[in-house]
Amino acid sequence: MNTTRGAGRTRRTGRLAATLIAAALAAGGLTVGAAPAAYAAASDVVAKLPISSFSALTVDSAHQRVYVADSNLGSYDNKGLVAVYDFSGERVTTITTQRHVSGLALNADATTLYVGGREGILKYDTATHQPQGGLSLSTDTCGRSVALAGGTVYYTSSYTNYVSECDASLTYLNSYHADNTAQVTGWQDYGRLQLEAGPGDRLLMGQPLNPKAADPFLAVYDASGATLVRTAGRRFADADGKGAQNLKDMAFSADGTKVAVADAAAGTRLLNTADLSDAATGYPALPAGSSASAVAFSGDGKYLARGASASGATPDLLLTPADPGDATAPLEFVFEGSLDGDRVAPRGLEWSADGSRLFAVTANAVGNQYWLHVIQPPAVQYDARFTGGLTHSPAQAVAGEALAVRGRLELDGPAPAEPLKVTATRTDASGTHALGTATVKADGTFTVLDEPDRLGDATYTVSFLGDLTHRPATDVIHTVSVGRAASSIALTAPAEASKSTGVHITGTFTAQGKALPERAVLKVERTDRLGTGTLSSVTVAADGTFTVDDLPRTRRDTTYTVSWPGDDLHTGSTASATVRVTG
Repeated sequence: MNTTRGAGRTRRTGRLAATLIAAALAAGGLTVGAAPAAYAAASDVVAKLPISSFSALTVDSAHQRVYVADSNLGSYDNKGLVAVYDFSGERVTTITTQRHVSGLALNADATTLYVGGREGILKYDTATHQPQGGLSLSTDTCGRSVALAGGTVYYTSSYTNYVSECDASLTYLNSYHADNTAQVTGWQDYGRLQLEAGPGDRLLMGQPLNPKAADPFLAVYDASGATLVRTAGRRFADADGKGAQNLKDMAFSADGTKVAVADAAAGTRLLNTADLSDAATGYPALPAGSSASAVAFSGDGKYLARGASASGATPDLLLTPADPGDATAPLEFVFEGSLDGDRVAPRGLEWSADGSRLFAVTANAVGNQYWLHVIQPPAVQYDARFTGGLTHSPAQAVAGEALAVRGRLELDGPAPAEPLKVTATRTDASGTHALGTATVKADGTFTVLDEPDRLGDATYTVSFLGDLTHRPATDVIHTVSVGRAASSIALTAPAEASKSTGVHITGTFTAQGKALPERAVLKVERTDRLGTGTLSSVTVAADGTFTVDDLPRTRRDTTYTVSWPGDDLHTGSTASATVRVTG
């Protein structure tokens, strides 16, 4: 890691796969492997934040500033703090207030920063960061959520004397107008109500899970008029009380038609803004062991950032296409330790307006140290393609034996720093079977290993789902005819034997492919000058051996023939041995 100027600021590139795989940009057509769902070109700048708690994050794209609020609750005398950074992760200044601060909001032209304070709403000039007065209010012990919708600042106020009561305190939603007056909206409920503004003069209010709200609500409001009008509302528990949301964050899509919710109980919910019904297509589940903590759509409508609390190598942040129907694999980040934090803080994700940067606030496991990450997703996607079709070996595929299906993937643009992967399926008479992933080598070749277990055609489909740097490739398909596996019999017999001592023959039976369900039973025939007759059958031992013992009925040449008829997955086999019989 290289340390750069700026207090507590570091830049990471080329991180390990457990965190972020940063790709080296390369020109022209480049043949490389296809990515597992996780790694693409990006950079990650990290600044250690001068805060011991976290309450809000907002981004001023006009001036390229990032504001991070330290709620600093717990004592009446605690000072409030808003740390200000530029888009490269350098701290610009620190705004200190007399009391703790919570919610943050910017007006439409980003000239004024509104800060939720203990005794009111504070205003700051975004060019000078100097105070501009504000609105005095009754003391709020719990911290305010602040959002600007329809040209009006909306804020929450809780009335309780103790921070320990905030999670279940009665909270009111009010508005702050340009004439420095407050207005009661009439909306209220229990808990630390959260606000989020969206396109089309929309306002979103969500209720976190709390002792007085076993089935918390989510509501959308029209803030275009003088009166705040609710247009949609939903609670999520079923008739048995199961399925209630555990809200950690919420966000409007860039066009305002969808709402994404970071629900610690259900993961990432995607809802239709009009009625808060579930969207027809949702996002994939977060990795096992992750608990949703934050969510944010990029302003250009391309990406969705999903933050989580996870341990070890489980991703804490995933960047995915905003379109849930786009199967492009996500870019994954793992935050672990004193250089990164351990998880994405609730409500700790915001984008620049053009989608060129994602700002993520992470926290340690205890929740008393915080980091600001400045992440630049790849700005361009490049094409990917399979070339030359697929081949297989051995040439004749047989049921129950290993089969190798080979191909080549070619990518334009950036080369991944780690091997990528393709996925494969086999479709036969019994349906479609997932074969997992295959790693692509540096020259672009890959091998899918399989063991078909059914006769007839087996169709192999190989896919590359893409990543945030490369578009998905068109699937490549290859059909293989699967036949029966071979069997064989080998005999060891004496050249000569007598009628009195008898004939003793040993043998070995081998069946390739899928193991037989039971030991093979072999047919034994004897042919001499008196004709052909069937002897007692012999059962093959577990190691494949068997013996044939016979007392010949006549002298001269006697031929013993041992055969197996085969089964559904194996061909039959036969072997003969001739013995000269003496008197």
